[in-house]
Amino acid sequence: MDFELTKEQEMIKNSVREFAEKELKPIAIENDENREFPIEAYKKLGEMGIIGLPYPEEYGGTNGGYLPYVLAVEEISKIHASLGIGYSVNTSLCGGAIYNNASEELKKKYLPDLLSGKKIGAFNLTEPEAGSDAGNGSTIAVKEGDHYIINGLKCFSTNAPLADTFVVFAITDKSKGSRGMSAFIVEKDFPGVSIGKIENKSGINAAQVSEVIYDNCKVPAENLIGEEGKGLGIGLSTLDGGRIGVAAQALGIAEGAFEIARDYMKQRVQFGKPIYKNQYLGFKMAELALEIEQAKYMVYKAALDKDAGRPYSVSAAKAKLACSDAAMHVTVEAVQMLGGNGYMRDYHVERMMRDAKITQIYEGTNEIQKMIISGSIFR
Repeated sequence: MDFELTKEQEMIKNSVREFAEKELKPIAIENDENREFPIEAYKKLGEMGIIGLPYPEEYGGTNGGYLPYVLAVEEISKIHASLGIGYSVNTSLCGGAIYNNASEELKKKYLPDLLSGKKIGAFNLTEPEAGSDAGNGSTIAVKEGDHYIINGLKCFSTNAPLADTFVVFAITDKSKGSRGMSAFIVEKDFPGVSIGKIENKSGINAAQVSEVIYDNCKVPAENLIGEEGKGLGIGLSTLDGGRIGVAAQALGIAEGAFEIARDYMKQRVQFGKPIYKNQYLGFKMAELALEIEQAKYMVYKAALDKDAGRPYSVSAAKAKLACSDAAMHVTVEAVQMLGGNGYMRDYHVERMMRDAKITQIYEGTNEIQKMIISGSIFR
């Protein structure tokens, strides 16, 4: 088993790290305070070929694979977790649903712009009464001639206020319940699409999250993804890939906070010595380093499973659970290690702590991940 990255993977990781240090670090606090998504930086990622990493060149991707994509999300999220999740939702959720399930015509129509950064995508599965119970959605799509008419409300939609392209899930056959759900590609300019409440969040403040309202939205029939009635399966399988992206985001947050704490502890002198020389703090950092390293290999394993065509639902769930718990633990400890400074925004770790919490919740709560993992044990 080889634990080393290839030269190409190292090059991608280093180039994104350099980009994050140069382009994102100076604006991270301001973006958080102003709740402003760094759209120009996002477009630069597209120009670098980073957004399309997991996908073939024929659809506008760069054929890098899922592991390099994970490395990119990780490096971005060390500094700017809001951009990390915006990137992940566009690429793994919106892009993934289209690439893995849509017709060739739809792939060639929508993926090139989504993977180049020219446009940004969102994923509309969650509803007020359909969170963990994704099949309980009430959004309806009725076929009328060569169109579907969609009515319903989606919530907690990352990227929605900025999005050009939405993957939307709606019931096309009420008699079948969740088995009557279908998936569609909807453009922001289709009649009947509007943005509802923009969420006022605790963390990932620069990420744009809102409701999306579909009011007699007219969608061409050819924008159906796959077949009618296959929507729930499409949604859940797409979330498996999305969980790998969230795991990478969480890993990046943990690593970023750890690096700040490490550097601070080397410089901060109390009682005549750098504080890392206090055994308690040194041992605590050793424990956190171990936790991060364990989480890292979990998410890399999930990405390699996906790249190799192996089943990855369980490895993705394990990675998401391990990385998000690590992110929450490491960031809380980092704030404590910096003392009063850790609670101040200038030192970044309080923002990272706020950002970390959501990784335990979205793309399936960690309780859902435990259900997936335990189900695999007793299958």
